[in-house]
Amino acid sequence: MILTDLYRFEKKAGTISKLRIDCTASTRSYEPLENKRATKGLRHTDKRDGCNVGDLFCYFGDVPEQFGGDAKRKADRALTKTKNISSIYVPDPCSGLAYGDMKGTADALLFVMQDAEVTDGRLNDGAVIEIFVARGLARNRVALYNELADGLLDDEIAALRERALTESVTRPEGAKE
Repeated sequence: MILTDLYRFEKKAGTISKLRIDCTASTRSYEPLENKRATKGLRHTDKRDGCNVGDLFCYFGDVPEQFGGDAKRKADRALTKTKNISSIYVPDPCSGLAYGDMKGTADALLFVMQDAEVTDGRLNDGAVIEIFVARGLARNRVALYNELADGLLDDEIAALRERALTESVTRPEGAKE
């Protein structure tokens, strides 16, 4: 099996943050993302979203200006949580597919996105971003993207979706739905 892990993120309606996505299902098996889980609760207020211990969330949006660097090609999107997690390349914006790699690892990331458009600096409510991990295959991420686009990874994707555990995204007390 080429794909080893799945993390499904969604932009929940009522989220105050413009770019925050919450993990709603995962295989809970990829240490670099598991290390991003909240280690303490954060109270929800009228001005910010809260979280519970163990929640996993990050931010999906345009590439910040300071992410320029020496890249041969500038990324189309970025996945962040305080620091960059992955630059995201979207070869065909109409396909809903993209690729990247996990910063600090040799792992490729493949993205399957639904309604993940950023309009006026805000990610659409209801956007779904699934991240599939191919461990040790960062150098082959473009070839993996092509296999994803051609449907050659559909069986592996279905198996990971079947294996993924639903995660409760409960809003802390006092949060708006």
